[in-house]
Amino acid sequence: MAKIQYAQKDRIAVITLDDGKVNAMNYEFFNELNDALDRAQADAAGAVIFTCRTAIFSAGLDLKLIASQSLMEQMKFLKVFAETMLRIYQFPIPTIAAYRGHSVAGGLILSCACDRIMVSDGPYKMQLNEVITGMLLPSWILLICRSAIPPHAWTEALLHARAYTPREAFERGIVDELIAEDADVGQAAEGYARGLLNLKLHAYDAAKKLLRERDAANVLDVFEKELMTWYMRYGAPGQS
Repeated sequence: MAKIQYAQKDRIAVITLDDGKVNAMNYEFFNELNDALDRAQADAAGAVIFTCRTAIFSAGLDLKLIASQSLMEQMKFLKVFAETMLRIYQFPIPTIAAYRGHSVAGGLILSCACDRIMVSDGPYKMQLNEVITGMLLPSWILLICRSAIPPHAWTEALLHARAYTPREAFERGIVDELIAEDADVGQAAEGYARGLLNLKLHAYDAAKKLLRERDAANVLDVFEKELMTWYMRYGAPGQS
């Protein structure tokens, strides 16, 4: 069963996370997500919207998969996670995360990797819960999240793993636009995306590279060292 749906109309690409459950991130998820990003580039899209079909944008990494992996398998998998999120963070086309639903761990990291976050109001949770679950927050995640989360919320969101409602996240400046609960977040995102279509993508890409490429390369370079240091001190998740 496909986990990612892709559609493109009037130069706006829409990537929908849809595994029928919680959109857990595993190898199939990342393969399909990268295929969708390839299609957006091949289609010369002027903007990309990430959304979901159900009330869960993503609950993050597939923890059952991680628990079944050896140490080396975990490191390989987590590097794919890092490379995919950093690809979105540096994507040469404007990106928007727009959804109605929960966004936890990897789901919120994906959101922060986008240029803009637009979410529906409602009884949903947005949380970076790694400190609660005992997972490492490596430099690459902190780089992505600090680009979207204002400095005044870094301690609360990153270190204290605060769970926010969409309204609370909006009030803190984490969410860029809060959509009324009875409104269509997809329509709102498409409206915003249409305003980006007049950007010259070669100029956008060049500016984004200067803004982000060096830092992204640096945090990826140190990731394996950070991960191995963490595993030596605390052990790998799911390993006795």
